[in-house]
Amino acid sequence: MPRTVNTEKRAELLGQVVEYVQRHGLAHLSLAPLAVEIGTTKRMLLYYFGSREHLIARALAASRPDAHALFDPVEDVDALRGSARALWRAITVGEQAGPIRILLQLLSLAATDPEQYGELARETVAFMVDPIADAYARLGHPEPAARERATLLVSGLRGLCQDRLVTGDAARTDAAARRLIEAALSPA
Repeated sequence: MPRTVNTEKRAELLGQVVEYVQRHGLAHLSLAPLAVEIGTTKRMLLYYFGSREHLIARALAASRPDAHALFDPVEDVDALRGSARALWRAITVGEQAGPIRILLQLLSLAATDPEQYGELARETVAFMVDPIADAYARLGHPEPAARERATLLVSGLRGLCQDRLVTGDAARTDAAARRLIEAALSPA
């Protein structure tokens, strides 16, 4: 009879994995050094997560911004503006400032190794775009236009965030993010 997985222990390990990946990156993630640093064994990581790939997927899912929480309540343009600004704050100075680094790494890895990272990257992008597109649709935009605007907003803010991480220029990227948000809200 198989043992029941201790969900509290898995959640604790997952939190430690997310922190480790934020510090060390995804590109050369190896389970043995990860296990040593977080005080467990490679065998236990495999027990709780099944594989390196599944562990990476769980870490990404646990660390991505909850776009549904930000954009599901949107019913007017002012609320959309507020949600977009909240997303920008979250990924630059808020609770997502660390985890966004994982997402940026994933997207870079997917571009060079689509076999291993492509599907996970596509799922992660959709996880962000879909609730924002739904918000645009609630505001009366036809489905293709809603998805285009959501893509502009998500990809634009993500690119500006990467710029900020590389250059450290908060004033310029904040100003550009405000301009991008307004452009994404302007009438077609």
